[in-house]
Amino acid sequence: MSLARRGINLMQINRSILRGSYANIGDYVALTKPRVMSLVVFTALVGLMVAPGGIDPFTGVVALLCIAAGAGAAGALNMWYDADIDAVMARTAMRPIPSGRVSRSEALCDVANLILGAILFVSPWMFGFDAGTVSTNAYITGIAIAILAIAALAAFAVWEEWLNLVVGLWALVSPWVLGFQGTTAMTVHVVIGAAVAILAAIELWMLSQIPPRLTTGR
Repeated sequence: MSLARRGINLMQINRSILRGSYANIGDYVALTKPRVMSLVVFTALVGLMVAPGGIDPFTGVVALLCIAAGAGAAGALNMWYDADIDAVMARTAMRPIPSGRVSRSEALCDVANLILGAILFVSPWMFGFDAGTVSTNAYITGIAIAILAIAALAAFAVWEEWLNLVVGLWALVSPWVLGFQGTTAMTVHVVIGAAVAILAAIELWMLSQIPPRLTTGR
């Protein structure tokens, strides 16, 4: 029997065993490939320590957190993209997505929101937003989006998607509410807000078609 065929059989056995079982928090942590993420963060930390000149401790911590979020999101996207290949390999068939404990759609939407929240949070540094209301709005809204994405990955609830929709819509309309139209900050807020709101609407629509999953971490 070929290795591919054995992998397919193993995948079918795994799914038959796991049918009716629920994902736990460890499954969602595994999506981020924590060993790879820790290596990326360690490399960034060494770079900060040996770089010439000083760095503000708060800025350094925020930078490391954003790097960790980006690395974890990249790992989860890799898990999502390679799920079909993982399913036919005996070594990877028990990963959360190919085993059926985590659906591909929920992993993609939640990880995308995590990336978008991290981008919005660092956008004042990346694009040179004006200090004050504009930057504060980006920080708070970005943190809210990222926290909701992490909460959804850890223990899903329908209200998290409704909150994501509200936060996304706020990011979308905040340039007009707070008065920073016609700026780079407006473009960033509108694009990210629209993306978050659309992803939340997609998840809410999917939930109306398929009952929500449960987690053993509840």
